[in-house]
Amino acid sequence: MPNPLVREFTDANFTAEVLESPMLTLVEFFATWNAPSRTVGQYTSKLATAFADKLRAGRLNIDDNQDTPQTYGVRSIPTTLLFRGGKVVEQIAGAPPYARFEAAVTRHL
Repeated sequence: MPNPLVREFTDANFTAEVLESPMLTLVEFFATWNAPSRTVGQYTSKLATAFADKLRAGRLNIDDNQDTPQTYGVRSIPTTLLFRGGKVVEQIAGAPPYARFEAAVTRHL
C-alpha cells in the first residue's frame, strides 16, 4: 500500500510543490522498470514517515515527466535531489544504503 505522505511530483506541479515549498523537499527521480528505484522508493517512504513534520518527500516518474529531469541534469535512475529554498542542496545518485539518505536529510534540517 502506498504511503500517503509520499507526494507525486510532476512537471506540472514541480514549481509549486518543490521549488516554492517552505520545507526541505526530497525528490526521487525514478522509473517503474528500474530495480534500484524500488529500493530507493522504500527509502523515500521511510523518510517521509520518519521526518513527517520537517520534510516534504515525493517521487517523479521520469517516463511520464521528462522536462524536470532534463532541467536538473538527471542522467541516471534513481537520482535523489534535496531542495531547500528552490535550490538543490544535495544529490544522491543510485541506491546507496538508507543511512546515506537519512544523513543527508538530517544534515539539511
